[in-house]
Amino acid sequence: MARNSEKAMTALARWRASQVETTGPDRRPYLATECDNLQQAEKWRRQIIGEVSRKVAQIQNAGLGEFKLRDLNDEINKLLREKGHWEDRILELGGPNYRKIGPKMLDHEGKEVPGNKGYKYFGAAKDLPGVQELFQQAPPPIPRKTRAEMMKNIDADYYGYRDEDDGILIPLELEVEKEAVLSKVAEWKAHKEAVLSGDVTQGTEPTEEEDIYAVKEHDEDEDKEGKAEETTEGLAAHFIAHVPVPSQKEVEEALVQRKKMELLQKYASDSLQAQTDDVKDLLGV
Repeated sequence: MARNSEKAMTALARWRASQVETTGPDRRPYLATECDNLQQAEKWRRQIIGEVSRKVAQIQNAGLGEFKLRDLNDEINKLLREKGHWEDRILELGGPNYRKIGPKMLDHEGKEVPGNKGYKYFGAAKDLPGVQELFQQAPPPIPRKTRAEMMKNIDADYYGYRDEDDGILIPLELEVEKEAVLSKVAEWKAHKEAVLSGDVTQGTEPTEEEDIYAVKEHDEDEDKEGKAEETTEGLAAHFIAHVPVPSQKEVEEALVQRKKMELLQKYASDSLQAQTDDVKDLLGV
């Protein structure tokens, strides 16, 4: 039995060797530029698409774990880059341009696969920590209104010019005003009765408020002048001088004499000052 199995393995090995010699190794070249046959390039492209499809189906399972999902997603992106190289090689060999006519990469829901800078996320990899934040777009800033737009809704109502046109505010104000007047009148009457009965002295009676609407009969400037005169007269009547007070003329003469003496001391020599003093003594000045 062992002998027959060994013979079968030997026959299989010979057949495999013959197939390799006739058709060559069935292995995808590492570089797309190593392939010079358009049909072979098409074959390798279809093979890559098949591998991508199988891995995309596997990555839909969220129970594989975070590390396995990330590895699968990396492998899919690597295959997609390799597929792009083969599509470029097919175009160089005279084949169709798959980058233009080929369909977009879609997920199992038919939506375009999201990604950033060429890197795509498939299946459960889109729900991994830190991935969802990549797809969340910041809300657009709120547009600021111009001054013209803000002034569109500003009218008389904005400034309160027509608040009384509704017929509600004026009656309410009148009612409140009447209540305030009645309250003040009742308070005044109660105070008068208390004064008459002797419970409250006359001095504690509230003073009347000044009428701000009263019209004055004379000018304010005249009042000021009159008040100033009254003040001056009062001061003159009550002021008594106990020492001799120089007049204004005497003060001016003293200041002039002092200024002369300062100039003489500054510009005249000692001999000239002595002669001046002698002359003054002779003249009796």
